[in-house]
Amino acid sequence: MSGHSKWATIKHKKGALDAKRGKIFTRLLKEIAVAAKGGGNPDTNARLRTAVAAAKAENMPQDNIKRAIQRGTGELEGVSYEEITFEGYGPGGVAIVVETLTDNRNRTVSEIRHAFSKNGGNLGSTGSVLHMFSKKGVIDIEKANATEEKLMDIVLEHGGEDLRDEGEVWEIVTDPHSFEGVLNGVKAANISVASSEVTMLASTYTKLEGPAAAQMLRLLEALEDFDDTQNVYSNFDMDAEQMEQVAG
Repeated sequence: MSGHSKWATIKHKKGALDAKRGKIFTRLLKEIAVAAKGGGNPDTNARLRTAVAAAKAENMPQDNIKRAIQRGTGELEGVSYEEITFEGYGPGGVAIVVETLTDNRNRTVSEIRHAFSKNGGNLGSTGSVLHMFSKKGVIDIEKANATEEKLMDIVLEHGGEDLRDEGEVWEIVTDPHSFEGVLNGVKAANISVASSEVTMLASTYTKLEGPAAAQMLRLLEALEDFDDTQNVYSNFDMDAEQMEQVAG
């Protein structure tokens, strides 16, 4: 199981902050508003279409989505958010990327720097680690719901890049432009999807053990818990046994 999949599993099993409805709604609404600056029609704005789909997956009321779009297009008054991406290092030199949306740059810079320094990490310069990551679509499907052969046919037909065995799930990897097509292909085949997102995958992973792994998890949680954080990506990996201990 890749480091990406393990961290996603840990967050899910611990019921971490994504399960706190208020916080996940806030993040989604901010993303919708920022995405809508590029146009309020999801049919012609891919970023907005993805943001709206994510909101619907969390059962966000349609009125909330509509108002967020109107704030982004300027039809309703709203807060103006700035996008800031931070790059840095965790324990053992693990690479970390933090995407934020903020209405107060100084506050966000201070909080992110504090989270890094308090948990054995440090901020890096622009471009220091981002080159180690690529934006990809990831679709996870429980193995009981589909065969490898069936999924491979869908991947090939709809322009996916790879089908990976990630233990309990099959993981389909796509480029961002093919993500919707592959996801729709999976759903059209009546295959249930465990999770789907456009994310950042690392080209290589750094394995940590013992105290360093535990410290790294505390750093990731601290970064995730900050209100201005939208996404956290890292190339951190740890063994399955320790992952289960933490997730449990």
